[in-house]
Amino acid sequence: MEHLVRVYNESDRRTLEWLRRHVGDSAIAVTVERCAGSGKPYLSAVCKHLGVKTPVFSVPHRQTPSPVAEESLAAIRSILAARSASMVSKLGAMR
Repeated sequence: MEHLVRVYNESDRRTLEWLRRHVGDSAIAVTVERCAGSGKPYLSAVCKHLGVKTPVFSVPHRQTPSPVAEESLAAIRSILAARSASMVSKLGAMR
């Protein structure tokens, strides 16, 4: 069903699974056709047209940072350190 609606994250996937169990694939497909516009409709629009309020799903937080996140943070820290050092040297030269 992900080919019919916009699914951006794990919460959307869980909502779509719930919706499929709650109203069925055929009702979702018909509703998607009614929501027809340019591209796939948002899952929230499909739920609104169906008149259903989805439960709130909590997504467990990661306990350990990912390697990509660690690399990104290291790059940010490096950029900030370089800017800070540059500002200190500029202020020192002004005195």
